[in-house]
Amino acid sequence: MTYSNIERATFLSRPNRFVAYCRSESGEEIRCHVKNTGRCRELLVPACTVLLERSQNPRRSTPCDLVAVYKGDRLINMDSQAPNRAAAEFLPRLYKGCTFFRAEYKWGNSRFDFYLERPGERRLIEIKGVTLEEDGHTYFPDAPTERGLRHVEELIAARREGFAATLLFVIQLEGAVDCAPNDRTQPAFREALRRARDAGVELLAYDCTVTETAMEICSAVPLLL
Repeated sequence: MTYSNIERATFLSRPNRFVAYCRSESGEEIRCHVKNTGRCRELLVPACTVLLERSQNPRRSTPCDLVAVYKGDRLINMDSQAPNRAAAEFLPRLYKGCTFFRAEYKWGNSRFDFYLERPGERRLIEIKGVTLEEDGHTYFPDAPTERGLRHVEELIAARREGFAATLLFVIQLEGAVDCAPNDRTQPAFREALRRARDAGVELLAYDCTVTETAMEICSAVPLLL
């Protein structure tokens, strides 16, 4: 997945979860839409370098989207839509022999990120983006997520109904050492993942090649439960 019209800026402030103020390299103060409603407190620190995608719509109240941030020398994509966009390109390569592939698939009372079919297999897939990193180790979630817990339980239910099921953690940075549930934020999430594993849900974590204009799912990393 790629971006267009990317420019660097300096982060100034984030008055609410949807809006940030940044300063362009030319000195312009820009009101930006933050494409991640999570806390991201360890990422959006004053004076850090961020990447903005400038909109082609002149009527927008926020002319740019904030999509990535430099944490020291490490570039982290923090666009919450990017994991699904990257997964849409990656999953047909991962599950070879795919004969049908669809995003936003409704099953029962649930809506899963992806559904695919292969001979003898119907698979439901949920994607989780990971941006919380400490010394190369990555964690999910960065804030309590009842929605995330519900998705795990829904995958377990689908597995019991005969579907193959996958939960894929897309780590939005390069060179991750491993990925683990964030017990400091939500201990129940680890227990839910263990129940999913025992029910036959496939649990995967992959890091990404991240540049200023693109993100591509790259390498499997250990998922520590």
